[in-house]
Amino acid sequence: MIHELKSNYRQFFEEDLIEEIARVGTIKEVPQGFHLIEIGQYVRYMPLLLEGAIKIMRDDHDGEELLLYFLEKGDTCAMTMTCCMGETKSEIRAIAETDTKLIMIPIEKMESWTVKYKSWRNFVFESYHVRLMELLETVDKIAFLKMDQRLVEYLKDKVKVHEDQIIKSTHQEIAYELNTSRVVISRLLKTLEHKKVVELNRNYIKVIGFDHL
Repeated sequence: MIHELKSNYRQFFEEDLIEEIARVGTIKEVPQGFHLIEIGQYVRYMPLLLEGAIKIMRDDHDGEELLLYFLEKGDTCAMTMTCCMGETKSEIRAIAETDTKLIMIPIEKMESWTVKYKSWRNFVFESYHVRLMELLETVDKIAFLKMDQRLVEYLKDKVKVHEDQIIKSTHQEIAYELNTSRVVISRLLKTLEHKKVVELNRNYIKVIGFDHL
């Protein structure tokens, strides 16, 4: 565990903190699609990502899902931190986007480490800032971008997170995450295929490139 922590978090944490994380943390490995946190749950552990990616989702008033942002290795979720610190129920859903490996830190360490370790305090504040910027970016996309532009940004994010040009999401799954209908997504993907941005296959989408946009 120490080696993986140093590989992912040495730039953030001092040696003493890494050793304490290794001592009190629990390794958790989950498969793609696993629900780590559900809306309405109390959060008892804060995750630090060692491998993989997690998508953070939010429900609207009609129960429709919306993708807020992705977490990748070296990240943590600021919204999870907020729930931990305030002992409130989760307002988000966290789902493993890929096979994922995490270290789960007991929430009782959150406050004491903020006082004890300057590097932890800086990490928490920086995480809040990064996640806030991502949330604002999501709001901007919804408010100012047309659905075809949002779809392109979504495909770019998927390629980045998976480090693969192959996207194994159905049209319906993409529609859920962008809070629209499958018919709309299928039509827009067909347009992108005509522009040679993607290649549509039965069980996957292959991203060719975005040069033709």
